[in-house]
Amino acid sequence: MSREAVLGRVRAMLAADKSEAAVTPVSYPRAGALGVDGRLHLLEERLREYDARFFHCSEDGIAHQITGLLSDGGKRRMVHPAGVPLQWLDPHISWTADTGVLLYSDIEAFDGVLTGAAAAVAESGSIVLQHGPAEGRRALTLLPDYHICVLFKEQVVETLPECFDRLRPGAARPITFVSGPSATADIEMTRIKGVHGPRFLDVVLVS
Repeated sequence: MSREAVLGRVRAMLAADKSEAAVTPVSYPRAGALGVDGRLHLLEERLREYDARFFHCSEDGIAHQITGLLSDGGKRRMVHPAGVPLQWLDPHISWTADTGVLLYSDIEAFDGVLTGAAAAVAESGSIVLQHGPAEGRRALTLLPDYHICVLFKEQVVETLPECFDRLRPGAARPITFVSGPSATADIEMTRIKGVHGPRFLDVVLVS
């Protein structure tokens, strides 16, 4: 068979594939079937599988929960986005607000970072940061070795399509998905933590 005949067949198949793709409807679930308790349980289960720690507290107990975790972990110098609510910050901890002028070396030197979140996806066990006022710039959640994130139960959705629908109003901002502490595996499948971000993640769910 000549070269042109072979190429002709290839072009015909590619054209057929494009035509079929154009008329084939794509159907996937855009909404979850779980109730609130089911979503929260699934998120907790996924995050624990990823070696994150998961805690529950009331809205009045946020500062107490944060302070307890930091004290137990021996963390005294913390950084946070400027938009984090002041009532989360116990005066017994040394807090520094990042207004965008801290050097990377300064951020890396803190014991950890405290942020809020934009959303969470139970199905994938992901905390979603859209880097608004309470979530801070990307460097703030990538450089410290420890990240404590406050999440409200109404921010938890079941599926990724639901999450993207929720994030659409701020679509111009960057989005970061955090599925547990940073970890990767080398060619020998040795798991290494902290390569691309914090080695330790605590999630405080406010319900």
